[in-house]
Amino acid sequence: MELKEIKELIKLVSESGVSEVDVARGDFKISIRKTEEKTMLVQHAPVVSQIAPVAAPVSTSAPAAQSTYPMERIESHASKTETPAGNFITIKSPMIGTYYKSQSPDKPAFVQIGDEIKPGQVLCIVEAMKLFNEIESEVSGRIVKILVENSSPVEYDQPLFLVEPI
Repeated sequence: MELKEIKELIKLVSESGVSEVDVARGDFKISIRKTEEKTMLVQHAPVVSQIAPVAAPVSTSAPAAQSTYPMERIESHASKTETPAGNFITIKSPMIGTYYKSQSPDKPAFVQIGDEIKPGQVLCIVEAMKLFNEIESEVSGRIVKILVENSSPVEYDQPLFLVEPI
């Protein structure tokens, strides 16, 4: 298979709703899969296998784990744990994506240091696969520290906020 043909297949996967294409010609096999953030090229040759990332739409988020279901809205799934350094609750990201402190750049932040929060209150948005997921609090308390910066990538289970219970 020629490089030009491979590029056309990658373009097809990137621009269409297709998530995967498999082509086999003799002992040459190629699989192109679209994951949440990148289009991946998986090439199977008789002896050597390669995986090479291919240019995809520009995104500031980290590559996300492949999901078998769409995540349209995450409610009350921010995990929490007690920290040994004090009586604070750590609210963590329930997914991989990009952290946003407000709905849009011209809107105020959902929460700021010193704000009192209650269960069900939106704390931030984590964007994953062009879906904006509202992260809601499961606890009551006061925001002591915001641990991530706006528009920065976050990992699954990464601490986002420190909350003092009230």
